[in-house]
Amino acid sequence: MNKSEIELIRETWAQVVPIADAAAQLFYQRLFEIDPDAKSLFANTDMSAQNEKLVDTLSLVVGKADQLDTIVPVLQELGRKHLTYGVEDRHYDSVGSALLWTLGQGLGEGFTDQARAAWTVAYALVSGPMRQAVADGA
Repeated sequence: MNKSEIELIRETWAQVVPIADAAAQLFYQRLFEIDPDAKSLFANTDMSAQNEKLVDTLSLVVGKADQLDTIVPVLQELGRKHLTYGVEDRHYDSVGSALLWTLGQGLGEGFTDQARAAWTVAYALVSGPMRQAVADGA
């Protein structure tokens, strides 16, 4: 990611943090709308705790956006962990779509084309190691 992309994801994330719980709820609602099969992956999950995990993970990514290579092992482990829950590669596309949609809802006009592009790059860089870990474990 380049410097302006990093600044954009940090600026937009700072606007989401005050509404993080609502944003996380919107994210999962949207995920289950676009990928109903994904809902079964969360059948025995405390969604309040899951919302916190989502926000914490996104905060970590935003905080490390200028040094994502340092969290690749964490992302790979997260990918392997998700594999044990039944996550398939196709789910990453649904998650990416739900994330971008949620950011658009939360930021409104603040979610510019440039911000969308920056978050798309960030998601690809984060999901790549996770997807690879799933592919390696499959």
